[in-house]
Amino acid sequence: MPKILHNALATHLLQTLAPTGVLRASINLGNPILANQDPNTGEPYGVSVDLARKFAARLNVELALVVLDSAGKSVQTVTQEEADIGFFAIDPVRGAGITFTAPYVLIEGAYLVAENATLHNNDQVDRPGTRVVVGKGSAYDLFLTRELKHAEIFRAPTSPTVVDTYLEHSMEVAAGVKQQLAADAERLGGLRLLPGRFMVIQQAMGLPKSRGNAAAQYLAAFLEEMKASGFVTEALERHGIQGASVAPPEASAVP
Repeated sequence: MPKILHNALATHLLQTLAPTGVLRASINLGNPILANQDPNTGEPYGVSVDLARKFAARLNVELALVVLDSAGKSVQTVTQEEADIGFFAIDPVRGAGITFTAPYVLIEGAYLVAENATLHNNDQVDRPGTRVVVGKGSAYDLFLTRELKHAEIFRAPTSPTVVDTYLEHSMEVAAGVKQQLAADAERLGGLRLLPGRFMVIQQAMGLPKSRGNAAAQYLAAFLEEMKASGFVTEALERHGIQGASVAPPEASAVP
């Protein structure tokens, strides 16, 4: 298991992982399964925040949270090395600038429609005349941009604003995290989820690709330890997260 760094090799790793002497962690508030914001204090909390704190403690450095409202901004921040680590859905487009660990949480992506819509299953969505709203730069945006051949994609500024955008412009479909859409449907009424899921999102940690293999392997091994020890499971339970499952172990993770 990765231990607190203490030798010459570890010193080099520490300089690679936290070159400013502080671990800067990008936190995306656009995915409520991973992070939320306390309405009274404004402080972020959630499984991604817990993992960031644990990793900073492992490195024996201070933690600075870079709090953002969308996945796209979080990806850009880490790619441009304005943060040292982040929490993302694995996607090949993002992989151009970010090295991902194996996933630690699996999340379902779902479609939401009006109660009286003629759409009743996921296969009916990709048709001419269907407009699908997604959060700009989200995993759903990237995935559906590749997969949908006939439906049009419209991009809301962030994932939490997808349903509001969908309603404001009288679109046919909203796409996003199943739990977020279900909460919006309950809050607003007159909406329903299509059964099943259109994708499974693999949520991982990541760091700038320029940081190299040794740093990426250290982060990957840390995350495998957090899964195996029950830390991720306990964090999800502590924050009352339902509908997300802990990803299985990654055989290739090297301690």
